[in-house]
Amino acid sequence: MSPREARFDALARDLGPRVLAYLARRVDPPADAADVLAETLIVAWRRLDDVPAGEREALVWLVAVARRTASNHRRGRRRREALVEALRERVVAATPPPDPAALDLRRALGRLGRDDREILTLVAWEGLTAHEAAAVLGLAPAAARKRLQRARERLGRELGEEAPAPAGALPAG
Repeated sequence: MSPREARFDALARDLGPRVLAYLARRVDPPADAADVLAETLIVAWRRLDDVPAGEREALVWLVAVARRTASNHRRGRRRREALVEALRERVVAATPPPDPAALDLRRALGRLGRDDREILTLVAWEGLTAHEAAAVLGLAPAAARKRLQRARERLGRELGEEAPAPAGALPAG
């Protein structure tokens, strides 16, 4: 281990827990404190020559970096949340109200098993063939075709139909 690596290792080992405790009290959610500490330590590694030599001085330097890093983290989180909210509003505004048949279909899909829902939606909503769905699901093409057939039959029963749901029976989205 080089002297530089040894110094960084000592900083992270000796002062890291204290900086993490500082961050855990200031970052929301506290589970993000470890990520902010990692970012703080990246700065410390890059600027290791700027870290003061004494333990107290190094701690103060690291806490100052952690404070700025936590502030950046909060700003980034607020930006992401604002973008998610704006996207949600755009999607809601652009989404027409569902028709009753689509609601019935979604409820029927919800009553199916996860595997049935997955193969049906891969084929109907994503536009994949049974062969392509097989590749996505890690199945043999014959197994995917059989699973799709059975899933269509179960969906048809959930919808109260005599015959299996036709291939294009699932609405887009």
